[in-house]
Amino acid sequence: MKKSVQIGGAFVGIIVGAGFASGQEIMQYFTSFGLKGLIGAIIAMIVFAFLGMTLAQLGSDLQTTSHKGVIYYIGGRYIGLILDILITFFLFGVAVVMFAGAGSTFQQMFGINPMIGSVIMVVATIITLLLNVKNIINIIALITPYLMSIIFVILIYSLFTMDISILEANAMAQTQNSATSNWIVSALLYVSYNLAAGAALLIVMGGTVKDRKVAGMGGIFGGIMLGALIILINVAMFVKMDVVAGVDMPTLELANNIHPVVGVLMAIALLGMMYNTAVGMFYSFTVRFVAADDKKFKPTVVFVGLLGFFASLVGFTTLVGKVYSTMGYIGFALIITIVIAWFRKTKKIA
Repeated sequence: MKKSVQIGGAFVGIIVGAGFASGQEIMQYFTSFGLKGLIGAIIAMIVFAFLGMTLAQLGSDLQTTSHKGVIYYIGGRYIGLILDILITFFLFGVAVVMFAGAGSTFQQMFGINPMIGSVIMVVATIITLLLNVKNIINIIALITPYLMSIIFVILIYSLFTMDISILEANAMAQTQNSATSNWIVSALLYVSYNLAAGAALLIVMGGTVKDRKVAGMGGIFGGIMLGALIILINVAMFVKMDVVAGVDMPTLELANNIHPVVGVLMAIALLGMMYNTAVGMFYSFTVRFVAADDKKFKPTVVFVGLLGFFASLVGFTTLVGKVYSTMGYIGFALIITIVIAWFRKTKKIA
């Protein structure tokens, strides 16, 4: 049970990057559809739980130490190769976005030069990756309950201080920018692009467990916690639409509204989530090429970390930003492949 909860917590920690925890992604993919967005969030929770279970079980079945084995197993030689290249590219890209995001957050919070903020995040990521994989999973899982409790405080406060009617909130929500024109497509796209980034580490975490039931429960816990966070953030922003409309970091705005101290705690949670995502993505990226117990692993981690830091300065984030939307559609291909593989595997076990 403890191991399942750890895997679930780490799964959440990996996916909840800066965009998720700040509320910006939730606003575009869910809240901007008004009340329908809440149904979308429930659908996302169910799909996250099923796919989380499937990926963790596949990792456990194949006892893999990198996503490569599972991706080729489910996709075959050709589709597997394409998915492998794309996932590997995104792992690096998303980590780089976190380095740049950390720079902006440090600047917004403490008025520090963004480059110093990025350096702090890169150094923290490299040091963490020099630990072993079990420690990495524990560290990433630790930050999840902290974030959930802050979001919960924000939600309770928002509900008790709601100044607009549900109809007004619904009308205002629908004037915000949406990621797509359809709420169901939006919910599924959100799951798929997050999964394209989070699949690699979930597979690796599943590979650390021999019992497929334990691994599967970890994936389910993670999916339910992710769904719960989406619903909490969605509702908190919906009832405070008059406060968060058009704001860059809605949850930070709501936290500051309660008290500046809560604002600082939320900003720390945001940095913690960026750190989590950077660590998870870079770990998965590095073990794709060098096994964690290989003596070349540590020097590779340092090299990849420095490469990521320089990429975050050269405007790599703009490139990844453009590719982010296509990542959702690639995620769809990954999801279909995963579902087919799961049915095949379940038949074999039966």
